[in-house]
Order: sequence, then structure tokens, then C-alpha cells
Amino acid sequence: MRQVLEGSHAISEAVRLARVQVTAGYPITPQTHIIEAISEHFADGTMTGRFIPVESEHSSMAAVVGAATTGVRTFTATSSHGLALMHEMLHWASAARLPIVMGEVNRALGPGWNIWMDQTDSLAQRDTGWIQLYCEDGQEALDTTLMAYRLAEQVNLPVMVVIDAFFVSHTFEPIEVPDQDDVDRFLPPIKPRFALDPKEPAALYQMAPPACYMEMRRSIDLAMDQAADVFGEVEEEFEAVFGRRYGSIETVGCDDAEIILVTTGSATSTSRMVVEKLRGQGEKVGLLKLKRFRPFPVEAIRRALAGARKVAVLDRNFCFGVGGIFAQEIRAALCGLEPAPVMFNFIAGLGGRDIPPNLIEELYSTTKTHAAPAEKSIWMGLNEELLESCGI
Repeated sequence: MRQVLEGSHAISEAVRLARVQVTAGYPITPQTHIIEAISEHFADGTMTGRFIPVESEHSSMAAVVGAATTGVRTFTATSSHGLALMHEMLHWASAARLPIVMGEVNRALGPGWNIWMDQTDSLAQRDTGWIQLYCEDGQEALDTTLMAYRLAEQVNLPVMVVIDAFFVSHTFEPIEVPDQDDVDRFLPPIKPRFALDPKEPAALYQMAPPACYMEMRRSIDLAMDQAADVFGEVEEEFEAVFGRRYGSIETVGCDDAEIILVTTGSATSTSRMVVEKLRGQGEKVGLLKLKRFRPFPVEAIRRALAGARKVAVLDRNFCFGVGGIFAQEIRAALCGLEPAPVMFNFIAGLGGRDIPPNLIEELYSTTKTHAAPAEKSIWMGLNEELLESCGI
């Protein structure tokens, strides 16, 4: 059934359709609408199970860790400083091999206090052992949340479904909401690898001495590698039922492109229009959309970018002292490729600032007209007068 939903409620609908049994939630803008809608589903009986209102995001993740340990399907959501507060428990969830799914609405970190779009919050958690999947729009957010449960429950790792603050979370659009019977066919009841049972007492998550700790970490690494293949299988099965798939990456016009733009999230939609316009003018430009950040699709990226002369990576995030985070990862993925394309890294849209079509055209023009980047990261759309007033 096609409905007009905001991006946050697309995730809420997916959680309802997934028959999640325990949700823990703490409100934080711009994630709040996800948890609000789910709490209403539990209150009116649309969802059965337990909704746990908690006093902090740290407790929210702790609650779903405990619930998942009993073998039930779980969910929570957060943003920005809430995600940062969860950091300790994110490691706990992945090391405990729990198939938790979390909605993460990208929001800038302070100070200064900012509730708008910035990917640095989720990317700062890239080493916690969570699978990370980035969505361009509300339909992709709904579909990805359903696929996330299949993926998490097959490889026993938690999954973060990431959407842009406001550009996706608060934007209404027509979304195809699947029938419950079809979802049940795609996503059967959870069959946990282990579950706490009072009839069979067990102690879990005890001290891991040097004799076994490395093996535990290696098993997580192997599961993450396995997740790359399982993700493709899950998408194939999803497409067989619902007729849609997204891929770890998506390429547009890359086969003959001399310059390829790399984007993720909602900026991809704007970039699609710009690429179409430029190709209509005879420009050999392509677009690579990155969806699956963890595990990172190294080989797919190498194949897609191998024929380009230049690559322009648009980062809506930043790692101080290094540069854009996606650019770092892509540069590493291309290491050893001969000939390797020249990489340009552009920083734009931090703190919710718009990335309009003319900025992407400027980004493309800069890449085309320069043999190499003048800086490790080129900041786009800065107010130079305001920057000067900030000082160093």
C-alpha cells in the first residue's frame, strides 16, 4: 500500500512490520518521531511486546542488549550526542554478537549546539563492530530496516540504519508500505543462536583473559566479512518478494565516466540531477552512491572507480587532522590500483547547511579544471568573513 510518510515513520513502520518484541527509547531530536510512533503502536496494541522508556541513551542500548540476550527481536533509535553516550554499549552489543537493529538519524555534534544534518556522529562509531547502512530516502529507509533484521540475525551482529536529519527524517514522500504477509514471508520469527533461559541458567559475558580474547575478536571480524556476502543474498531475496534492491554501492553512468562523484545519503538525490544535466551537456561524469559503509565494499568500489581519471568524494562529515571520512576509506580502497584516479575530497553541508545543485556543479568544475587538489580537503560553501571572525 502506498502511503505518504515522513522518513522517520518509514523506519517506524518497518519496525512494526518486523514484529519487533522489545523497543527501548529515549527522545532526542531529530530521532524522536521514530520512537514516538513505535510507542503509540505498543500503546494501542498494534505491536505486542514491551516498550521500555529509559532515562538515557546509554540505558536504551543497555536495555535492548539485555532483551536481545533473551532471544527476542529488538530495536532502538538515536542521534548525535545520544549515540555518543551509547558508545560503550555499542561495543558491548557487537562483542556479545547480538542482532540488534538501531535507527540512527545523522545529526551534528556540539558545541555549538546544532540539531541539523552531519554524518560525523555515526561515522565516529565506525570501529564499534556495527554494520552501517546509509539510506538516500524514506523508501530505502523502510526497506533497509527490514533487510537489517535478516542480515543481523544471520551473522549475529548489530546493524545501524542511518538516515539524514530533516532532509530524510522529516520529509514526507510517497512510500510503498508492504503487506504484513509478505514481510512475514521474507522475515520469519527470530531463531536466536543462544538465549537466556531461567530453566537452563548460564553466565554470559564474563571476563575474557588473554588466552581467548583475540579469538573472540577474530570471530567478529570473520562475521563482518561474512556480512558482505550475506547482504547480497538478503537483497536478492528482498527483491524477489518486493521488487526493489539497492546494492552495497550504486553506479550511474560510471562505465564511460572520466570523473566520478561519490556521495551518500540524501545528497545523492541532488547529485543524480546534476549528473543527468552534465551528461546531457556531453560531460563524461558518473555517480557512485555508497550505501554499505561497514563492512566496507572495497572490491566493488575498486571496480567502479578503476576506469576514472579523477574521483570527487563529497563528505558531509570530517575527521580533524585527516579530512573527510569517506574519502579516507575510498583512498585506502584504491591503494595499489594502477593507474589510480586522482582523488579530490570536498567537505560540504556540515551542521545542516544545504548542498544545492550549483554547489555540486562547482565541485565538478573544480575537479575537472585542476590536475590535483590544492588541499587535502576542499571546504565548499564557507562564509569567509564569518570564518575569519572565528580565529584559530
